[in-house]
Amino acid sequence: MCGSGFASGLGTGIAGETGGSGLALFLSTFVNRIDRKGRVSVPAPFRTVLATQTFPGVIAFPSFVVSAIEASGIDRIERLSAGIDQFDPFSDEHDAFAISILADSHQLSFDSEGRIMLPEVLREHAGITEQAAFVGRGATFQVWEPDAFRGYQEDARKRAREERGNLRLDGGTGGAPAA
Repeated sequence: MCGSGFASGLGTGIAGETGGSGLALFLSTFVNRIDRKGRVSVPAPFRTVLATQTFPGVIAFPSFVVSAIEASGIDRIERLSAGIDQFDPFSDEHDAFAISILADSHQLSFDSEGRIMLPEVLREHAGITEQAAFVGRGATFQVWEPDAFRGYQEDARKRAREERGNLRLDGGTGGAPAA
């Protein structure tokens, strides 16, 4: 179950590091094996971030943007739920987001070894079979089939190079001035 580091190039710190905001972030990419029962070890730095949550585990749902699993702590899902509740409760938007996020979410508790059981429906959505890539995205993370992530990462790097002039640092802490 030991994870092998997978140089993503997208995160230079470690998960659990806090920035100036005091917010713990999911950073870096880790690839871990899935056992025959569907259990996978959540990277220790990600567990460190999640340890501050009221639910001891991961909330995960199938991404409706890419073939991956969206994952976070319970606090992020509570914020998403509050955002969904800003829509008229009988609107199409409310229904679409509530069904696509909340109804498809799974509460995945940690076992004594820091593993979660990835439900088959989530593994199938992401095409995950033998290994899972845990990809830090700041306040959230995604779980990918490693080869699929490598392809997506190449495309993302190309887009980032093309759009590099648009990235600004928040709070005026350096870099180019905000637009």
